[in-house]
Amino acid sequence: MNSYSNQDNIKYPSDDGYYMPAEFSEHSGTIMIFPERKGSWCYDAKYAEKAFTEIIKNIAVFEKVYVLASDRKIEKARKIFENSENVEVLNINSDDAWARDTAPTFVKNSNGDVRAIDWKFNAWGGEYDGLYASWDKDDRIPKEFCNSTGYKLYDAHPFVLEGGSIHTDGEGTLITTEECLLSKGRNPQMTKIQIEETLKKYLGVSKIIWLPSGIYNDETNGHIDNICAFIKPAEVVLAWTDDENDFQYSRSKACLEVLENTVDAKGRKIKVHKLPIPSTPVCIEEKDLLGYEFEEGEDTRELGERLAASYVNFYFCNEAIIFPQFGGANVESDRFAVEIMKRICPDRKIIPVYAGDIIVGGGNIHCITQQIPK
Repeated sequence: MNSYSNQDNIKYPSDDGYYMPAEFSEHSGTIMIFPERKGSWCYDAKYAEKAFTEIIKNIAVFEKVYVLASDRKIEKARKIFENSENVEVLNINSDDAWARDTAPTFVKNSNGDVRAIDWKFNAWGGEYDGLYASWDKDDRIPKEFCNSTGYKLYDAHPFVLEGGSIHTDGEGTLITTEECLLSKGRNPQMTKIQIEETLKKYLGVSKIIWLPSGIYNDETNGHIDNICAFIKPAEVVLAWTDDENDFQYSRSKACLEVLENTVDAKGRKIKVHKLPIPSTPVCIEEKDLLGYEFEEGEDTRELGERLAASYVNFYFCNEAIIFPQFGGANVESDRFAVEIMKRICPDRKIIPVYAGDIIVGGGNIHCITQQIPK
């Protein structure tokens, strides 16, 4: 593996003609991590494993899936996927299973050559408000993955970024949230303008749209992938509620005002599709709470804690969308959200997957996937 550094006299991806494609463009594969962290996944990940496996096998119908598994789980993962076409299991250790935030971000050039970017990962806030005390294995994932697969790698350290905090349209526009990228646990030594310039150099974008905040009670400090996502150039879905008494209402309304009063990198107005959040808040139940085993220094859960459940946290794979469902009191909300996606993405197969055993970890389907562009 050849590694590129951002130190003096070394080029950035944009200098070399690389840019981050949109997630809805064609993939060569997807990275996922087999779950095991006991403070995230109830009952030693028994239910999470089933949910991840269903998602992996669904994606593998359309593209290759790399499954990263720890020393403890590698044999189990190999056995589960031994007869699965398009699934390759790699023995790479991690601290948790959030591939969106810990696996590399990929960029490509006009010739179709693909390279990776290794951001610094600090568990969503480091010593300031990070969610667990040690994240060394997570931070090593990009280098280990690229060593195993041969992708050339740009080293973006010490810049802190997670993949869930950015979405691009592949045509020069990036959306993010101020709540996340300007949080004190990320890059407090940098100004907003300096952060913008860094994103432009690494991702080949020319316009950054800053939304104020993300989903209410999102422990990642408001990742964009829970509240807003590109579905086409100049077209997004936005998490929404009409309930003015819901904590999410003012957040989504403020985001809508920004989107309606800005243009993208090509000067186009942005079309916004409202995607309602679950009608009943998804919260930690007693059965969930009994299944966690928290380590010292790790963020814990509370009974009744509202989780950051959103239908925007779906995943584009080739020809399909893997789409979260929450069940229970939200069966009707689930159905309505699927119908909206079928209408606005008619060229994709919408594959609903029960995500209740993922959201208890704090994230959702988009959070556990990372695309590799073709």
